[in-house]
Amino acid sequence: MSAYEMSVSVVTEYVAEQSNPDHNSFVFAYKVTIKNIGTVAAQVIARHWIITDANDYIEEVKGLGVVGHQPFLQPGQSFEYSSGSQLKTPQGSMKGSYFCVAEDAHQFEVAIPEFVLSLPRTLH
Repeated sequence: MSAYEMSVSVVTEYVAEQSNPDHNSFVFAYKVTIKNIGTVAAQVIARHWIITDANDYIEEVKGLGVVGHQPFLQPGQSFEYSSGSQLKTPQGSMKGSYFCVAEDAHQFEVAIPEFVLSLPRTLH
């Protein structure tokens, strides 16, 4: 195990009441859990998302923090937040990374594994 390591898990949900399929607008919510599984406390400073729809249209989102926070996580501690994304297709995916700084000033990136955004019962 690395001294500088975070795990990232994501749960997604299609938000039908905010979507408008007739106008190619599909809204998805996702809940992210970031857990410090390393041995050194660290802070999540910034995020970088790569959002791809079914037409291979790619949108990149970069910014400081996550939902207005820059959580400082002790080893074993986790931070959970909810956010969302709007696609022009009923399926897509997201992946990315978090930029973190440990309390000893070591800088590192944490990969966000790719996850699928999809309407219920549309993937085979």
